[in-house]
Amino acid sequence: MRSDAPVLVIGLGRFGAACAGELDRLDREVLAIDDSAELVQKWSDRVTHTVQADARNIDALRQIGAQDFQVAVVAVGSLIEASVLITANLVDLKVPQIWAKAVSQSHGKILARVGANHVIYPEREAGERVAHLVSGRMLDFIRFDDDFVLAKLYPPKFLRGVALSASGVRTKFNVTVVGVKSPGKPFRYAEADTVVTAHDLVIVSGTNGDVERFAALER
Repeated sequence: MRSDAPVLVIGLGRFGAACAGELDRLDREVLAIDDSAELVQKWSDRVTHTVQADARNIDALRQIGAQDFQVAVVAVGSLIEASVLITANLVDLKVPQIWAKAVSQSHGKILARVGANHVIYPEREAGERVAHLVSGRMLDFIRFDDDFVLAKLYPPKFLRGVALSASGVRTKFNVTVVGVKSPGKPFRYAEADTVVTAHDLVIVSGTNGDVERFAALER
């Protein structure tokens, strides 16, 4: 599948509109649809192609050419029945890549069973991220599917003033310092001889538990 393949976005709530708007900003061809004329009108100036259509109706999807898309995003989440029906319609139209928003684990299981290739849990992921940020230890946090996380934080004391290779950070804490950001300077990838100061920010990777323990070390 081409990396610049046009994308069909179904649903222009906050999630769908943000997704369609960002794809449009990245110069991807996007067709965004919603059954609400008000929402279609609202986002028509931010997304190049917006159409009012009821994606629960497979004939309506055929009329807008949904079967010609390689990628579709089902951004309808709160209406679970509609979300599942739209996903099933896209499967029937043989759209190769279907990304679908879920509001719960059971909803996600149904979407996957119906044929969604990728199930997204934006509310859950946002909630987890905020929990880590309000703890005060991390400045940013991203979790991936296999318990692998990336976190941005101030370096603990033991890491400052010594080369990363001499700090033993990986053997002691099972985390890897991926990058360093010094004030007023661009982000740089961390190397064995990189020395971190108290004014720097570090980006580390590892399992959720290992990164949590690392973040809890004395600053």
